[in-house]
Amino acid sequence: MTGYLPRTVRADARDNRARILDAARTVFGEEGLGAPMRAVARHAELAPATLYRHFPTKQALIAQTFAEQRRACHAAVRDALAHADPWYGFRSLIERICELHAHSRGFGDAFMTAFPESMDFAADRERTVRAVAEVARRAQETGELRPGFIVDDLILMLTAHQGLQHAPRPARLTDSRRFAAYVIDAFRS
Repeated sequence: MTGYLPRTVRADARDNRARILDAARTVFGEEGLGAPMRAVARHAELAPATLYRHFPTKQALIAQTFAEQRRACHAAVRDALAHADPWYGFRSLIERICELHAHSRGFGDAFMTAFPESMDFAADRERTVRAVAEVARRAQETGELRPGFIVDDLILMLTAHQGLQHAPRPARLTDSRRFAAYVIDAFRS
């Protein structure tokens, strides 16, 4: 038999990769991008060799961690747009973005500061804001989102939400969910 057959990734390898990325978001968010790779491996409860097998360099780990975070954010917006119930889509968008922020502990901001030339952050943000504006427009048409809402209101609330990043880890997610509920209630007609 000739030709190349792609190798499937074992389930444990996929799980290890996910654990590494989750640990990297936490460690880099809490300690900054200067945190050692061993700290990420320790937080993921994996051997350093396992970490290096997945990510041979720290920059590769940092870049992939940020890419995963962007994908999760874009998926939250895409899912909100796709939902048949616009008000539900709007609410779930707020909940998911707040949860992402709670888990990231400022990692995204640290990445953008450290690697400002890695991508066009302004263009990415503009596309996201336009999509969120469409989610909001659809929710307003249902009458459930208050008529005076503008996307800058949500940006302001998400900026305030970043203050929760300094809460202890167990309380951070609980506080984030409460915050999201307050925001949703504030935006309801």
